[in-house]
Amino acid sequence: MFGRTLRIAAMVLACLVAVPLVLVPVYAIPAVHPVSTLMLYDHFTFQDSERVWVGLDAIAPVLVYSVMMSEDGRFCEHDGIDWGAMSEVVDAAASGEATRGASTITMQTMKNLFLWTSRSYVRKVLEAPLALYADAILSKRRLIEIYLNIVEWDEGVYGVEAAAQHYFKVPASRLTPRQAALLAVTLPAPQSRNPAKPGRGLSRLARTIEARARASGDYVGCVKSASR
Repeated sequence: MFGRTLRIAAMVLACLVAVPLVLVPVYAIPAVHPVSTLMLYDHFTFQDSERVWVGLDAIAPVLVYSVMMSEDGRFCEHDGIDWGAMSEVVDAAASGEATRGASTITMQTMKNLFLWTSRSYVRKVLEAPLALYADAILSKRRLIEIYLNIVEWDEGVYGVEAAAQHYFKVPASRLTPRQAALLAVTLPAPQSRNPAKPGRGLSRLARTIEARARASGDYVGCVKSASR
């Protein structure tokens, strides 16, 4: 019995390693539109869902900058892992203090594509090498493009185009700075935050992110189109 369980565990681990190794290089191809594990779950359980893939150039730059400044301000600088933030989390945990998340956009993208959503140390351990591998294979522009097209903004609402239409009745290309900031600060808790009807706290966060996006400058240089 134990031997069978061990073999099954080994097979699952092998799949968790092999699938990203094969698919990440495939996802470098612009014509390929990846889907997340949550999207697959909705599909196979016959849940309603919305997602319209849009290229990065069809998304308002202010939305891209807002998400970066909200979720991962050092996205252009790190190699998939923000080692400084990770070190702070480890030190806090070792001291028995409450810890904050240190997931980068790259780590979140790998989680959404290949792993599960519930928090666990096992998932975090798997996220790290996947993020390093993805950062080595994919450009920063491609990584943020994939992330913005697979992240969930409401139950069954995936990607920025569906979110812009769902909340503001506009395409992602026409989002205003305020709308972009509200969408960005919704991401940490999309099931409990409504950017179309923000409370006082969410509005305050959005104002902060709107200001950071406006002053982002070189922090977002890696995702800017050469034509802009």
